[in-house]
Amino acid sequence: QLRLVESGGALVQAGGSLRLTCSVSGRSVEHYAIGWFRQAPGKEREAVSCIGAKVAIADSAYYKDSAKGRFTISRDNANNTVYLQMKGLKPEGTAVYYCEGGPRRASELCIVGGGYWGQGTQVTVSS
Repeated sequence: QLRLVESGGALVQAGGSLRLTCSVSGRSVEHYAIGWFRQAPGKEREAVSCIGAKVAIADSAYYKDSAKGRFTISRDNANNTVYLQMKGLKPEGTAVYYCEGGPRRASELCIVGGGYWGQGTQVTVSS
């Protein structure tokens, strides 16, 4: 079983930056791809970016179109932590951001989800 804890959400002005942190623990953590998803009020949850498992060296990061060029996902394998660096934030980025894990490729995780997720962290972007 995987346990994920998100942190780093905050109120930020449009155009600002924020880094979210996902701390991952549990059995076989190294075999799980980890991704960031978000859910805005009244909308369905959507994928933002996903990164491959520690053991999947050839599995590259995957970004949804809305995140390309502005967001960067990274993984600190020594500390079982996944980050989402966000720049150029927009008001439409206001949402609860969740990290989610699953034993699959990064691109698949972003499409179908992983089955394990945290409690979320609130990001609010003011205009």
